[in-house]
Amino acid sequence: MVTKRSGAQATASGGFAALSDPTRERIVRLLVQRERSVGEIAEQLPVSRPAVSKHLRLLQDAGIVSARSEGTRHVYTIEPAALQALRDELDTMWRQALARFALVARNTPPALRRRATKEKR
Repeated sequence: MVTKRSGAQATASGGFAALSDPTRERIVRLLVQRERSVGEIAEQLPVSRPAVSKHLRLLQDAGIVSARSEGTRHVYTIEPAALQALRDELDTMWRQALARFALVARNTPPALRRRATKEKR
């Protein structure tokens, strides 16, 4: 068994870029369920095995998945640390957005807030 890449090496921006492709997102969703070989993944997608391999290499380079060899097969698995890093980054962005919203709300005169609420109805 040879592990090729660790999820701890993933960066949030690289991870988001890797997941921006619908096929790679689908691959990650499949691997979240359980580890799979290239062939098993290709059976679930409308793309060729070589295309799946290319997507997996990109996901591996981003640190989102890792691979191990079992004879002639490569078995891929999700790197939980990489998904945690992505979630942490989203949580940070969410907290910042909420803090900014709260700041705007605190600095908006009450009359403007009432008017904005009425206009939304």
